[in-house]
Amino acid sequence: MGISPAESGSPEKEQQAAGVGILLQIMMLVLSFVLGHVLRRHKFYYLPEASASLLIGLIVGGLANISNTETSIRAWFNFHEEFFFLFLLPPIIFQSGFSLSAKPFFSNFGAIVTFAILGTFIASVVTGVLVYIGGRMYLMYGLPFVECLMFGALISATDPVTVLSIFQELGTDTNLYALVFGESVLNDAMAISLYRTMSIVRKHASSAQNFFMVIFRFLETFVGSMSAGVGVGFVSALLFKYAGLDVDNLQNLECCLFVLFPYFSYMLAEGLGLSGIVSILFTAIVMKHYSYSNLSENSQQFVSDFFHLISSLAETFTFIYMGFDIAMEKHSWSHLGFIFFSIIFIVVARAANVFSCAYLVNLVRPVNRQIPLKHQKALWYSGLRGAMAFALALQSVHDLPEGRGQIIFTATTAIVVLSVLLIGGSTGTMLEALHVVGDGHDSHLGESFDVNNGYVAPSFKEDGTSGNGIKMKLKEFHKRTSSFTALDRNYLTPFFTGQNEDDEGGEALLDERISSSKRGGFLGQ
Repeated sequence: MGISPAESGSPEKEQQAAGVGILLQIMMLVLSFVLGHVLRRHKFYYLPEASASLLIGLIVGGLANISNTETSIRAWFNFHEEFFFLFLLPPIIFQSGFSLSAKPFFSNFGAIVTFAILGTFIASVVTGVLVYIGGRMYLMYGLPFVECLMFGALISATDPVTVLSIFQELGTDTNLYALVFGESVLNDAMAISLYRTMSIVRKHASSAQNFFMVIFRFLETFVGSMSAGVGVGFVSALLFKYAGLDVDNLQNLECCLFVLFPYFSYMLAEGLGLSGIVSILFTAIVMKHYSYSNLSENSQQFVSDFFHLISSLAETFTFIYMGFDIAMEKHSWSHLGFIFFSIIFIVVARAANVFSCAYLVNLVRPVNRQIPLKHQKALWYSGLRGAMAFALALQSVHDLPEGRGQIIFTATTAIVVLSVLLIGGSTGTMLEALHVVGDGHDSHLGESFDVNNGYVAPSFKEDGTSGNGIKMKLKEFHKRTSSFTALDRNYLTPFFTGQNEDDEGGEALLDERISSSKRGGFLGQ
């Protein structure tokens, strides 16, 4: 962090140091992939791939820290948040949205949005308020209220990479997977939008007294970014529909354009002062649903494999990168109380998030299709922290003065390591204890499922016994959103793809190709 790889010295020495640094990174990547394969092959779930990559980074970073490794070589391993946000994160987030299977995702869309948007907001506020109260009671280091909310926002970014990979290996309920996966995808976008909003409020203290200004700023960022992403996705769909690129001699051009559109969406949003994560996420969803079917069959195969490849490389490298930097960075371990109570507050906030949102979702669902308690517990357990929280915490070191950012960074580092290693390693045991292993009969995101099995596509029959106004309004909202399926089938799909109905065969083929592509959310995951 903050060290340029180009240290003083001759150009030859700098080039040699760069070569050695990159060589070590490649060696760690190779080791991580080989070790991950061995662990999967032997079904050793106590050390998932993400945990193994993090440990490799920690071990190599620790050895480099105690050795006399040249500074010019060590500088190549420093975690630069700009590199993470501009190069590593975009392919991970795009693949998260691109690999979403339409059926389970949109059947549970209302629940996913509730958990990801409302739930993340609840978790951020609860964490921030508890940290602020803890500081006022002298239980932990005291931070100003807005900075407590910034910490609550960044630490609410979940990254259930290890949990989702084990979900796939063991086979769990399709809807539970869709909820955890969908929440992790949208959660990252929500968390970074909240963090940036609170950062702006902190810089302009007068705005902190205007609650509506805060809400407006957040909506401006989130809705603007979403609109930019959807717009780019629709433009790409029309281009691939009418440009006539799906012929043999133009497939290279077709693939190049398809790969460039996601980065165009991300950089457009960043250039406009919006959230690139939100933008590229919705670009991925739109391009998967509309643009993908306009590609030739060979191009479809290529882009699916390509985004799977770079996403896997970026995820693995991120955990190695993060582990190495954790071992190399200077940390403020003088405030252990802040770390201890932060962990407790995060657990409480996650529970408030999951169980309150599940209660609201179950209000509008029939009894036989409600989210069962064991799935709620699995959702609560799946909220481990990862690269997104780490990157935002690293950014807070620059954003917050007087060492307060360093305290937040140290606490976040401890939380990330503990959650990835302990929660990730105990996920298999948790699934067995909750009896959710094999609920979906080896189901995956791409598999068709019976609407009578689980809690999919909720119906809204009036039982005549409830006069609850909130419940009626929620039901009406779901009725209105359900009409989007008809709008999409009758108007959007024919306009953007030239099809009169969804190509079930094509979607099934895509789901088969990418059912294992998302080992986590990173950015969410």
